[in-house]
Amino acid sequence: MKKLFIYTVAAIIGFYGCNKKSDDAFDKSPDERLNETLATYQSALVGAQYGWKGLIYPAGLDGGVVGFYFKFNEGNRVEMFSDFNAASAVTPMTASYRLKALQQPALLFDTYSYVHVLADPDRAVNGGNYGDGLKSDFEFAIDGISGDTVKLTGRFNGSKAILVKATQQEAQNYYDKKYANRLFSNISNYITYFKRLVVGSTQYEIKVNQSTRTITFTWVDGNGNVHTFTTGYYYTADGIALSPAFNDGSTTISAFNNIAWNGSTTTMTFTVNGTSSSIIGSGQPIKVDLDAPRRWWQYAIDQDGYWISLQGFHVNGVDDAYGVTRTTNFYFMLYWPQYGTSGGIAYDVVGNVKLVNNSLTLPYGLGYRPPNFTTDGRISFPYLGSLGTVTAADSVAVARTRIQFAETSGYYLVRTDSTTYDMVSAKDGKAWITWEYPD
Repeated sequence: MKKLFIYTVAAIIGFYGCNKKSDDAFDKSPDERLNETLATYQSALVGAQYGWKGLIYPAGLDGGVVGFYFKFNEGNRVEMFSDFNAASAVTPMTASYRLKALQQPALLFDTYSYVHVLADPDRAVNGGNYGDGLKSDFEFAIDGISGDTVKLTGRFNGSKAILVKATQQEAQNYYDKKYANRLFSNISNYITYFKRLVVGSTQYEIKVNQSTRTITFTWVDGNGNVHTFTTGYYYTADGIALSPAFNDGSTTISAFNNIAWNGSTTTMTFTVNGTSSSIIGSGQPIKVDLDAPRRWWQYAIDQDGYWISLQGFHVNGVDDAYGVTRTTNFYFMLYWPQYGTSGGIAYDVVGNVKLVNNSLTLPYGLGYRPPNFTTDGRISFPYLGSLGTVTAADSVAVARTRIQFAETSGYYLVRTDSTTYDMVSAKDGKAWITWEYPD
């Protein structure tokens, strides 16, 4: 028993002896080491002679990116620009920042600034969701510094961000207001749904979402297979840059440089890797999804449900061109396959659902025979007749919608996610409607 006690005491002494030796492995306390790390980061931020180019990837933009410029000083003040809008791209703002230990070293923008705009919960400020904004951050954990790059992660929403040391010319471009060049925003002036990026002899279909700051590339490989790739974009002094760069296996596109816009011909020109390039409108997709119309139609039948549209048709550059959202008590427009039967014919219905006394109602509709599906991937809708009584106030919107549906050229269906399709006029690609399957 006495020997057991001696061995136990010896083991305890040995354990604490090891711990003491481990503690002595560092010649400074954890707080001292952490303060030194913060001082190193502070020196790096302030020491960038020409400031930093910044990119923030808000969690709510799903791949979109917003460009910044930052110039930090020793007094914990930072001057910045942001390409979020035309004003912030050319108007410097000064705010405060701090470096602080919060589980790990963190960079905090602690007074309202262009960084906070992305996280503002007011949808009117940034176009995001009420209460969330764009799910961006203004407190960032510092993941590390490598060469001229600082990597950051938002502490609340996990938004990624990077800082890259700016060159003298890049810094000067901000103060010379060269970022007022936002010619790429004229992409919204194209009135065709389909747009082709032409780089030399190569073509890609592109879809630009200016709200999420993303571009989706679609192309066909040598074997006829269709591929898509979505990336974020931000503005530069003479065009836009892609982050990450697009690569189709043989060509990498990282920027559109020297952008020029011709409003009279609706043509955007620029250079890609030094090659003259342009974006032109197109009336059809780069490759038609032959089975998409039938898949779209059949999906609602299989679910015993219907497709809805919140805005009706976009035509010749005009949202809700026929004014369905302005009809009385409008809630949504629907397309309901096999809604009913008439004379032995199963018919589909298009109608405007209304909210009346907190209840949804379908007071009238347009009836269509089963669609025609063509071998070249189009759908058309043979008109059967009307159901119910259309009020005088709604009559123009309903009549114009009926005429549009009856377009004999029919429509292409473009799947944009698992339960959303765009139905695009095959006549010229200048009219389309977005259908969503309700949850």
